[in-house]
Amino acid sequence: MHILVLGGTVFLGRHIVDAALAAGHEITLLNRGRSGPGLYPQCERLVGDRNGDLSALKGRQFDAVVDTSGYLPGQVERSAGLLADTVERYVFLSSGSVYAEPVPHGADESAPLAPLGDHPADELSGPAYGALKALCEQAAEAHMPGRVLAVRAGLIVGPHDTSERYTYWPRRMARGGEVLAPGPGSRSVQYIDARDLSLWILHCLDQGTAGTFNVCGPSEHHDFAAMLAACAQASRAPERQSQSGQPEATPTSLTQPAVTWVDEEFLLEQKVGPWLELPLWLPAGSDGLMQMDCSRARAAGLQCRPPAETAADTLAWDQSRTDERGVTVSSLSGATLQVGLTSDRERELLAAWNARGSGH
Repeated sequence: MHILVLGGTVFLGRHIVDAALAAGHEITLLNRGRSGPGLYPQCERLVGDRNGDLSALKGRQFDAVVDTSGYLPGQVERSAGLLADTVERYVFLSSGSVYAEPVPHGADESAPLAPLGDHPADELSGPAYGALKALCEQAAEAHMPGRVLAVRAGLIVGPHDTSERYTYWPRRMARGGEVLAPGPGSRSVQYIDARDLSLWILHCLDQGTAGTFNVCGPSEHHDFAAMLAACAQASRAPERQSQSGQPEATPTSLTQPAVTWVDEEFLLEQKVGPWLELPLWLPAGSDGLMQMDCSRARAAGLQCRPPAETAADTLAWDQSRTDERGVTVSSLSGATLQVGLTSDRERELLAAWNARGSGH
């Protein structure tokens, strides 16, 4: 296939392009040219702006478009409207956040959608993110009825994810010592490896699949304790396979991690911020996004790799990346980039929790 990727140089877009090239597809990228300008020299590069000039697409034909960068309905209106007569399939990367809160446990694709309310449809903000994504889905479907694959992904994780929302945990387990985790360990967590999501999208394009799908993983029930065990396993691995296929040493923990499960009531009392300050934690009653029904995507071919593989590859990437100065962004320093508990904050919380007489 000849696939147009709107975006394609940041995180998920990179994995989609990598998977598509490996499968022998022809790729054209359209973006502003600001991120990863040196990536994919073998691909056609078009410069355009979702908020303005898309003239580079006029008169062009593609078998499919994968839209990884649409956040406002007006953006999708312009791209889907321009391509409706020349593209067979439109893949829109939506979000599980489209559902109205509180999201019920086991929510399937028929769950009520978040209302936009009085928020303007041309302004992106956190509270309106899900509602805007839902309107983007509708904009694509309006221009290409029956030809849109709307991918309501959960938390997307893996190498090249700079959001830190999942990366915090493999990094934290690798640092070792006493690790604060939100109890109970049996609470459900869901996330999807960007590589598995990319392969599934290409599979759907190959099969001509359209419709709306919740897409998350792992394949079977997964809880917080199992996720942290996978992260600990990743930090202990004596070797891993590099991207070139050669084994490389994996840095080991400074000390072995010991998980302390802290009650939710205590975390809320201490004003610990769900999701951002303590990633993947959503308090009971608001954790529907960690328990979505993804059976429809699995029936359509979704396969998820073992959680330990995602953890190991994410950790390896995290421990090898550098910042804009070329300085290694070390996960072993205890520093936090964008999200997660700082080392000092974690120590303070653990001291207060342990002083209460509660245990590990």
